[in-house]
Amino acid sequence: MRLLPVAAILTLVVFATGTIEKQNTSQGEVIVSVDSTNLRFSPESVTITEGDSVRFFWSGELLAHNAVSYDGLFDSGDASRNVDYSFTFEVGTNGTHEYLCEPHEEFGMTGTIVVQPLTIEEEEDPEGDGGAETMPAAGLLGTVIMALGAAMHSKKRD
Repeated sequence: MRLLPVAAILTLVVFATGTIEKQNTSQGEVIVSVDSTNLRFSPESVTITEGDSVRFFWSGELLAHNAVSYDGLFDSGDASRNVDYSFTFEVGTNGTHEYLCEPHEEFGMTGTIVVQPLTIEEEEDPEGDGGAETMPAAGLLGTVIMALGAAMHSKKRD
């Protein structure tokens, strides 16, 4: 039972003196709809980065539409006058993905999604610690927690 406070304090110290790694992620969403002719995607071509999503969204259209990639990567389902379908292009899906509206392909209702590879930009680190940001007061915080724990533990003994 006496080891419990000491273990708790040591756990806090370990977590308090850690480092925080920067992570650069690109999380965006592009919306593709149907234009006023009802036979074209709008926009017809988009460029995104791995990790981004394309949302196919239309509501109350005159004609039923869907969005299906030629390479089988995504499919919004059966054609409908109301569609709200999102697809996230994960790392490894970079490249050019062409898609179509199945009922209107013969009218040229196609689109293109260009997915660029995710690039992680690392900030230059003058101290050479690999881009990690340390918590400046972590050492002091750990010392204070240990001192308080030791003081509490010694008072319980007396």
